[in-house]
Amino acid sequence: MKIHIITIFPESFESYFSSSILKRAIENEKITIHFYKLNDFSIDNFKRVDSKAYGMHWQVLSPEPLSKAIEFIFSKIGTKVPVIYMSPSWDLLNQEKLENYYEKLWEEFIIICWHYEWIDQRIIDLYVDYTISIWEYVLTSWELAACVFVDSLSRNISWVLWNSLSLEEESFSKKFDRQKEYPVYTRPEVFMWKKVPDILLSGNHKKIEEWKLKNLTK
Repeated sequence: MKIHIITIFPESFESYFSSSILKRAIENEKITIHFYKLNDFSIDNFKRVDSKAYGMHWQVLSPEPLSKAIEFIFSKIGTKVPVIYMSPSWDLLNQEKLENYYEKLWEEFIIICWHYEWIDQRIIDLYVDYTISIWEYVLTSWELAACVFVDSLSRNISWVLWNSLSLEEESFSKKFDRQKEYPVYTRPEVFMWKKVPDILLSGNHKKIEEWKLKNLTK
C-alpha cells in the first residue's frame, strides 16, 4: 500500500509512524508513505498556503497550492489515484466502512490534511473522491485523523498483525456481527478477589466459543 500525505506539518507523523505495528509495516514494505509539505507548493513569496474565507471569520487552505500538490503527485506516479480529505463531517468511519475502504484503496491513494477550519470547496469538487471523518468533532490538526485512518487500514494488510486471528476476532468484526468483543482475562487467575471465569480455564473449546458469543455487547 502506497500512501501520499499532503500536510503543513509532516514532522507531526514521525513519532507515531516510527513505533509499534506501523513501524514494522513500513520496515517490511507493507506500507510506503510519502510526505509532501504543502508550503513547498505555495504561490506566495512567504510560502503562505491559507487565506481568509469569503463571508467568514476564519482562514481556509487556498486552492492553488493544494491543486499543485495533487497534480505533482499524479505526475510523479504517472496516473490519478483516489484522493481522501480528512474532515469533521460527512462519512463517519466504522469498522465495516474501513474494510470497504481497504478494498478500494489497498494499492495507492492521497490524503489531504488540513490545519484550518476547512479547505476551498473547489478542491473538493475537482479532486476529492472520499471525504472521511473519524468522529463528530473538530480537531486543530487533521494529521491526527490521518494517523488513525492509516493505522486502521494497515491492520487489514496480510502479515501486518502477527496473528491473523487478531483481525478476525476483535470488536466490530464480521465474525462478531459488528458487536463489541467479549471480556478478556490473563494471569493471575485471581486478582483483588476477582477470579477468571471458570469456563475459560476449562479447556473446553466449544464451551469457550459459546461463552465468547454470549458475552458480546452491542
